[in-house]
Formats: sequence, C-alpha cells, structure tokens
Amino acid sequence: MHVLAAQGRCYDRLRPRPTESTLNCFRQFGLAVASFFFACLVAGCASAPPEQEALPPPSFASAPRPDGVFSRIEETIRAKHGDEASGFRLLDRNSEALKWRLVLIDNASHSIDLQYYVWFGDAAGQLLMARVIAAADRGVRVRVLFDDLNTMLIRMTSPELRDAMLARIDRHANIEVRVFNAWHERDWAGRAVEVAADFDRLNRRMHNKQMVVDNRVAIIGGRNIGNEYMGLNGEFNFHDLDVLGVGPVARQASAVFDRYWNSKWVSRIPSSGASAASALTAEMIELPPAAAAHPAMQELIAGARSWSAEVAALLESLSSGRSVVHTDAPSREAGKRNHMPEAFRALMRSARREVLINNAYIIPDENFISDLGELANRGVTVRILTNSLASHDVPAVNAHYEGWRRDILRSGATLHEFRQDPAIKEEFVDTAPVRSGFAGLHTKAMVIDRERSFVGSMNLDPRSFIFNSEMGVVIDSAPVSEALAGRIERDMNPANSWQVTLAPDGALVWKSGAGERTTQPARDSWQRVQNVLFKLFPSSYY
Repeated sequence: MHVLAAQGRCYDRLRPRPTESTLNCFRQFGLAVASFFFACLVAGCASAPPEQEALPPPSFASAPRPDGVFSRIEETIRAKHGDEASGFRLLDRNSEALKWRLVLIDNASHSIDLQYYVWFGDAAGQLLMARVIAAADRGVRVRVLFDDLNTMLIRMTSPELRDAMLARIDRHANIEVRVFNAWHERDWAGRAVEVAADFDRLNRRMHNKQMVVDNRVAIIGGRNIGNEYMGLNGEFNFHDLDVLGVGPVARQASAVFDRYWNSKWVSRIPSSGASAASALTAEMIELPPAAAAHPAMQELIAGARSWSAEVAALLESLSSGRSVVHTDAPSREAGKRNHMPEAFRALMRSARREVLINNAYIIPDENFISDLGELANRGVTVRILTNSLASHDVPAVNAHYEGWRRDILRSGATLHEFRQDPAIKEEFVDTAPVRSGFAGLHTKAMVIDRERSFVGSMNLDPRSFIFNSEMGVVIDSAPVSEALAGRIERDMNPANSWQVTLAPDGALVWKSGAGERTTQPARDSWQRVQNVLFKLFPSSYY
C-alpha cells in the first residue's frame, strides 16, 4: 500500500498524516523512488481486470417504492417542478455532511448503496457503519462497494484484520460487501511483491464517492468517510463539498453504482477474510468506543434520534433542477481516455460569461491553459480557487502545480489559494468542540454562468485524468448555482484565501487579510523541503 501511496499520489488518505515524524516522511520519499522504477517496468501497459475464481452474481438497484419519507418528498417535487426535476441541497459544513448521512441511513426504508474510495475505521467511520448495520437489522438491503487499496485500515495492524472485519459485516443477511480492484495478496509482504509484478493494474483506483438511499435520495461529492472529512480530526480537517439530491438524480447515481457493482473489476471480500464467526449486528457496535469517546459525537450517537425535525424541514431547503450524473468506466482500455476530463472541459468551455472553479488538487496541462485563454478571449471571467502550500496535505501536488501559476495568470484567469487558517474554519471546517491545527481544501466543484454547477470527486490533475475512475453531477439550476457561487466567492475572500498576482517584473505576490508576501505561504520548513524533493518525480504520479 505504501508504495502505491507514494507513487500514486498521497491525496485523500493515501498520504502520511501531517504530524508524522521526519523519519517516516523520508521513508515515503524512498518508497516513491522504488515505485518510480516499478512504474518504468510496466509503463504503457493496458489495464486488465484482476483475475477471479468466479465473478459475483449481478444485482441491481431496486425500483423506488411508494412508501418512506423520501418518497413523499420526491412526489412533492415532481408535482411542482415536473418529472425530470430533483431537489438539491449543498452540504458545505462538515458537521452537516455527517449529520445528513446519518439522517439518510436512519430513515432508509428499503435500500442503501454505498460507493467510496476510502472509508476509515475511525470515529466517523465506526459511527456510520454501526448505523448501516442497524438499518440492515431492520430489513434494509445494503450494498457496500469499497476501493480495495486501504479502506478501513485506520486502527488496524494488518490487512488481514480488515478483511476479517469486512467479512463479518458481509455475513449479515441484508448486507453485501464488494471491493474494487482487489489485491491478490492480503498481507503486507505479498502486496509489496504484487506491486512490482502488477503495478499497472493496481494503479487503477475507484475514486468515486456516493450514497444512495431507497433509490430516492443521494449524496454525491468529494468527501470520503473519515474524521478529517467530517471535521472530527484534531490535527487537520478538510473544507469539502457534497450535494444531497432527491429525485431522478438518485436513479442516475444508482446507474453508476450498478455499473461498477457488476463490473469485472469488482469482487467479493477475499476468502482469506472469511470467518466462521457470526455476522456483526448493530447491538454489537451501536456505540463503538472510538465514536462514543469522541468529544464532538455525543449528540450524533444518540441511538433514539429520529431526525423528524430534519426530515420535516428538508423539502423547504431543496432547490429544484435537472441533473446528469457522469462517471468514468470502471476500466480504461488501451487507447481510450477517461470520460470525466472531457465532460468537465466541455462544461467549462460552454461558459458565456463566468466560470468559478474550486478544486483542491490542480496540476494543469496545455489543454487547460488553452481553454482558459480561449475563454478570456471571449470575454468570460474565470476565477480559480485551489490549495496553497500552507493548506496542502500533499506537497507533491504543489510541487508540480506551482510552475503553472504564471501560465494561469497570464491566461487572464484570477487565482486564489486557500489559507490554512481561514476565517470559516470554526464554523464550516471543524465540528465543535474540535479545534484542528489547520484546514485543507478538498472540494471539487465548478459553476458556469451561475446557471449550471458541477460537484464531484474529480481533481484537475493527471491522477484523476488518467489513472483513477471519477464521478460527479452536473446540475442545471440557477438557485443551486447561485448558492454554490456564493460559497466559492466567500472562500476567495481575503480572510479565507490568498490572491496570487503578478508584479510588473513577473514576480508572484500573495495578498490576503494576513498581509502581502513574495514567497508562497507554508506551514513549516519541512513542507518547503518536500516541495523541492517531489519535483524529482513526474507530475503524472500525482
């Protein structure tokens, strides 16, 4: 896993924690060197699906049923706005992102489909999984699809323990767990050998993130399941974005889920994780120790919470619009490109007046810069927000992004970089009473002419363009787009970000409410060292 993490770009939770020792950071760097040579051995090969003894039987999302709270909400939206309309609500605050996932799970009547790149076994992950199991206990059909790289490894000493735990969850009569692009070897030593022998296949990862409940309501966006995505990490938390949608958007999301669930890249929990032990039930983990002990969780872990007030108020908080959910194919065949980058570029190029981009990890290419120039020539205003080195959890990305700053600015676009100490941190990033050390940007969103919006999982970098599968939703709705534009502009405010400009002599200048500087902001000197070291590796790694 660590070799892939160093090579494949340590974003999300493939990277070491920011507080790791310098020794561990150098170990990561050494592994990146090793992975470079592995990559050279297999470069250019077409990805093939992992070998399996037998594919699991296909299954599909059930048709939405006429009962349940989300059915009534959807019927009201349809009656007012038409058959193709869904209702949307942006999930901007981390505390709201966690709460609404709990609301959906606890109010599920028939089905829950979960597709995540990362779901960690920390307080947030344990709490949500306990509620999923509780839903299954009351008869809800649950399908869980994880990328097999490193999900649930937090607080576990080995992949074998993870497999055993997932196998116990899978033994529940109403839960099925599958994994994307499974490792053949299930221990650390075997995986190191497998990386060397089958790197090209292992480098294809499922970065999709979505939850669909009762085929009526979905949450789609950038958040993985883990403490830092929900504002519960005392070291750092992400500023992120999801969108909750009720209506046809849920069926569009289900179609994406089914496409992956039934692909040749997806398999059952490996047999090495099978156990004769009984299946996990909600009674066994309803109050997981790590979750129960977390200072921010006391209100959320109240098992009797009905969420009736939240559900009653949901309809009034939704803005209507039409949607298209886009995704890449589970595999990328030789000579073919991922779908998502071209869908994103087509949406961006369609702008007539304004483009607002909020994306955590940007490593542009000449096509992106050309698009920016073409938009500027047509009089389209383009404003971009991404991470600064100071807010970055992945200095390797910044190492390859920073050389493009001048090109972005010379194209006519305005550039902002997120601060590690934004004014919004207390309200939107940290979940009280947590007070984290710094904030990092993790959002992937865009607004076109304040009429159409994109919210999804795709970063603007080679990793997302070439190696990962991604997904996202394009929403045709002026109210949603105005709301998202307002959030992006708020985050571009000098209290929350640095504006990067070019001085007359060509020097870069960073300006914010914290003052003006001519060197890029950083949290510490080690970030600056990493920023130099990772320039030694191709940008396509990240």
